[in-house]
Amino acid sequence: MKSKLLLTTCLIFSIITIGIAQTATIKGVILNERNQPVEKVSIKTDTGGTETNANGFYSLTIPSNKEVTIEFTHLSLKKVSSIFNLKNGEEFEFNPVMSSSVEQIAPVVITSNRRKEVEGIVTLKPETIRKIPGANAGVENLLLTLPGVSNNNELSTQYSVRGGNFDENLVYVNGIEVYRPFLVRSGQQEGLSFVNTDMVQNVDFSAGGFQAKYGDKLSSVLDITYKNPYQFEVNADLSLLGGSLSVENISKDSKFTAIVGGRYRDNSLLVNARETETNFNPTFADIQGFFTYRFSNKFHLSFLGNASINSYNYEPYTRQTNFGTLADPIALLIFYEGQEKDRYQTVFGAFKGSYFANDDLNLHLVASTYHTREEEYYDILAQYRLGEVNANIGDEDFGEVEFSEGIGSQLTHGRNDLDALITNIEHKGDFKVDNNRIEWSIKYTNENIRDRLVEWEVIDSAGFSIRPPSKPANEQPYIPYTAELEPFQNVRAKNNTQINRVQAYAQWSQRSTLGNNDVWYNLGVRMHNWSVKGDGIETSNSTVFTPRGQFSIKPEWKKDMLFRVSAGFYYQPPFYRELRDSSGVVQPKVKSQKSFHAVIGNDYSFEMWNRPFKLTSEIYYKNLWDVNPYTLENVRIRYRAKNNATAYAYGLDLRLNGEFVPGTESWFSFGYLKTEENIDNRGYISRPTDQRLKFAALFQDYVPNMPNLKVYLNLVYNTGLPGGSPSYADPYDYQNRLPDYKRADLGLQYVLVDANKQFSHGWKKPFKGLSFGFEIYNIFDAQNSITNTWVRDVSNKRQIAIPNYLTPRVFNVRTTMKF
Repeated sequence: MKSKLLLTTCLIFSIITIGIAQTATIKGVILNERNQPVEKVSIKTDTGGTETNANGFYSLTIPSNKEVTIEFTHLSLKKVSSIFNLKNGEEFEFNPVMSSSVEQIAPVVITSNRRKEVEGIVTLKPETIRKIPGANAGVENLLLTLPGVSNNNELSTQYSVRGGNFDENLVYVNGIEVYRPFLVRSGQQEGLSFVNTDMVQNVDFSAGGFQAKYGDKLSSVLDITYKNPYQFEVNADLSLLGGSLSVENISKDSKFTAIVGGRYRDNSLLVNARETETNFNPTFADIQGFFTYRFSNKFHLSFLGNASINSYNYEPYTRQTNFGTLADPIALLIFYEGQEKDRYQTVFGAFKGSYFANDDLNLHLVASTYHTREEEYYDILAQYRLGEVNANIGDEDFGEVEFSEGIGSQLTHGRNDLDALITNIEHKGDFKVDNNRIEWSIKYTNENIRDRLVEWEVIDSAGFSIRPPSKPANEQPYIPYTAELEPFQNVRAKNNTQINRVQAYAQWSQRSTLGNNDVWYNLGVRMHNWSVKGDGIETSNSTVFTPRGQFSIKPEWKKDMLFRVSAGFYYQPPFYRELRDSSGVVQPKVKSQKSFHAVIGNDYSFEMWNRPFKLTSEIYYKNLWDVNPYTLENVRIRYRAKNNATAYAYGLDLRLNGEFVPGTESWFSFGYLKTEENIDNRGYISRPTDQRLKFAALFQDYVPNMPNLKVYLNLVYNTGLPGGSPSYADPYDYQNRLPDYKRADLGLQYVLVDANKQFSHGWKKPFKGLSFGFEIYNIFDAQNSITNTWVRDVSNKRQIAIPNYLTPRVFNVRTTMKF
């Protein structure tokens, strides 16, 4: 009944709309010829105006979906005039340079950033990221609403793109590649996403066919830009899951800018709602800072730093999982002893020097270091009982196990340590000549990784000690077994590995015309050389080259259409985790995984209900060889460290976004994917990320006659993954799929203060923004599962798959503040 009421409420909010004033926002900083901020610049339109503050910063609200002329005037500088045409709710940054001698020759109509569209890049608004509810709110939460991006675990910030795995995604912050922990072993143990949404200014995402300037990964690029502050501002976000606080400011002479953000998160609210009764305290905390100093108008130096600590104290008590059917219900009861203690500490720092030689030539030098120390220690004994459940309503023993089909125990032990130090130094540059742009880079990386892996598992049941799956089973208790007992799984390894890399790219872009049509070209090539050495392993060295190209055309049609074609080779030289096989031993001769990508895309922009909409369509094909097969357990990837497979992936992605409700942006996504692999020429089977169908919706609304009461709905439906087999099993023997993943998160937010609603007195005066609300995660209480636990029965030693369920319905309260 509660679910029906919630669904009805969501539908009412989403179909009832009212007309309100449609606006967009222009903001930025105005500089003079010496790159100094200009105070008291008058900024006027037909409907209003403003002026810059002491730091040259301004913010102006204008009508949307129409051409608006804005004039920038100053007593001692020449006037600048530009025409803007922005979407409803859009925020556009415009930073004009006012000259003392040259007036702008002609006005330019400025719309949204067309360059990103021709490159096939999706741009996401930071405000949307901060508002949309989710168990793991942040950039990754919003990515999961895009077609082609999947993750069947709301406790994880990992994601797969178009059939790739979690290790195939690039993440950049301000042009600097960032890294994730190595020893992630379950969906509860990842910590925070590196990206702090309070500090984000711009988010770009490409799901494939990206340029040569991006690194050597097979699947996707997430390119984040952090803010360069224009004024003092404080942002705070508090909820039952933790909180975040960010502070940004700029010096009086505008040479120094700084933004610092701290986050704390406690996932107890989520994990304690699961079926396993535990004493579990997963806490994550980090602090980040981005600082920039402008020594002159030609040289800027910036620093990006991050320090995080993630600790987990896990002590399970009991678990009961009910599954099966109404006619044949089954239950698994487990009693635990022992505990797990894990700890991850990471430190990251990067300096970036930028030299702006002139308007056409920019040079950059980047030096960064990433250090991680990770520990996973656990000893857990699980004693289980599997049996038939009394389904007779009215019986005293209704719901209890009446007949045991399986009994036994499992003892797991782990002592894993890893210490990794990764150092990079890179030179980048770009040069413009007329409509041509040339970009280049050369980068050196040293990876020094020390690793100890000790894991074993002992299983016993009615057949007594279960032998490893690779060896013949014993016949206990019917026939005595006299050989030595062996662990069911046993992994022991110690590695000291050094990897040196040299990477470089060069690419050329050009804007031109073809007849009356606008066209855009991009051609580039990457080079990657790497060598692997270490204690007790043979040194290896390899080099690969990967050419890539893009072509876009905007025909001179009445309909606003843009067509894109991207193709190229995408090779992924092995990172440390890909070099380590299932027994934990480093295999230095692992080759790069190779693929050829082809993407054809179309953007169709149109108006409906007198509001802007866009339909984006992409079809893609990937042919992969020298594939390194892997198994997937929650979000832990174990590679075979062999290039003994071929694979392919193809699919269709559709996304319709626009103002379904005036003043808000929403979208609906659909994706079809098929990806299979052929291991050792045994035939094609589904890959672990074969997510056939995906539907997602992000909907923003407000209550009629109460526009300050906002509604945010986040829906995701994914068909089941082929992830229901034991990690040690032959994938050809287990091709059963997990159930479909269904999830809906709802957020309600009442806005007391925002940019359009300020107060000059009273307790609300200090706030630039203030809102209160609550969120419901998994509002329909869907029972989603991430993996299976495999249990043997007494009589015939068959294995029964017991689903490991994810989080049920959870309530959260939240407040956001801006000063």
